[in-house]
Amino acid sequence: MLRQRRSTVAWPLTWAYLALVAYASLYPFGPWRDQGLSTWSFLTAPWPQYWGAFDVWANVLGYGPLGFLAALSATRMGLRRQAWWLASGGAAVVSLLMEGLQSYLPVRVPSVADFGLNSLGGLLGALLANGMERLGAIDRWSRFRERWFTEDAAGGMALLVLWPSALLFPASICLGLGQVGANLRAELALWLQASPLRAWLTIQHPPTAALSEEMAFFLVLLGLVLPCLTGFAVIRGLGQRVVFAVVALSVGVGVSALSAVLTYGPGHAWVWLDAAEAWALLAGLLVAVLLAPLPRWAHGGLLWVGLLVYLWVINQAPESTYAVLNLQQWEQGRFIRFNGLAQWLGWLWPYAVWVWALFLLLRMPVQQRYR
Repeated sequence: MLRQRRSTVAWPLTWAYLALVAYASLYPFGPWRDQGLSTWSFLTAPWPQYWGAFDVWANVLGYGPLGFLAALSATRMGLRRQAWWLASGGAAVVSLLMEGLQSYLPVRVPSVADFGLNSLGGLLGALLANGMERLGAIDRWSRFRERWFTEDAAGGMALLVLWPSALLFPASICLGLGQVGANLRAELALWLQASPLRAWLTIQHPPTAALSEEMAFFLVLLGLVLPCLTGFAVIRGLGQRVVFAVVALSVGVGVSALSAVLTYGPGHAWVWLDAAEAWALLAGLLVAVLLAPLPRWAHGGLLWVGLLVYLWVINQAPESTYAVLNLQQWEQGRFIRFNGLAQWLGWLWPYAVWVWALFLLLRMPVQQRYR
């Protein structure tokens, strides 16, 4: 008998990871061309001549989370018996499609080895999820989730899981995400270069005035408060919300330090943190704790409005010289294999939260808005 279908954070995370796989497999997304080969010719091609241990582990581990998350999703949706083979089969199909599409990208080289190792990774991930389910780990997680989170928490939890990854790419402002203004202005100026609209277009000029200390303090404070509000909107109890705010501060500081370490080295873990930013983070924690007792609808509303203000202000801020140096170091550093994925997460995360908060408010029943 099938279990009753339940909301699960694994489902949106599966789609998010599937997007990551597609991004990593098809980057740089062009130029697309027919190279005179069959889409599936790689299946009968010889094994690659140049192959290392990193390639093996990267392909296996790259698809492991996809199989794991897909199997968890199927289990939570009531497909317990079919979960592992549905997930592993789905991962193999995804790998087959990605390798086939690479046949049309001259800069990518599809191979049967990649396909086999990706499929193996998906299978191992699905079997790991199946084993955890049999050992009772999934049921224990379900009980924990029921105590801590609301029934409709899947989307918010998925966004919170992605938040640390979004912080990995160096930003000009501590915990600063969604700063796409300069890039959009540059692209718009390029598109309108031969257009008469360029004469009166003022948005193409990037801001040059330095960010005031008060505004920088405000942005750092909101950089912590907004993820806390995201959590508060799906967390049940007051004490649990306070614990989450402390955890959010710890994660934000820890991932920012990790980003500095990966960019410059272990000796520069705290180069991004000065006294003003430390006080802003503490103030953000205090504000989050003061907002914790509010009802869910207030958390959702404050999150939605706060993001509007935050994104407008941060996109008026100029990029600092420190941020530009960070960017150059990062692009030339050890994480070049990410192909800018962390940067895209940093750009898009607050906009995704804004859309989610809007839908949360629209779906929230009237009788639940004051809980």
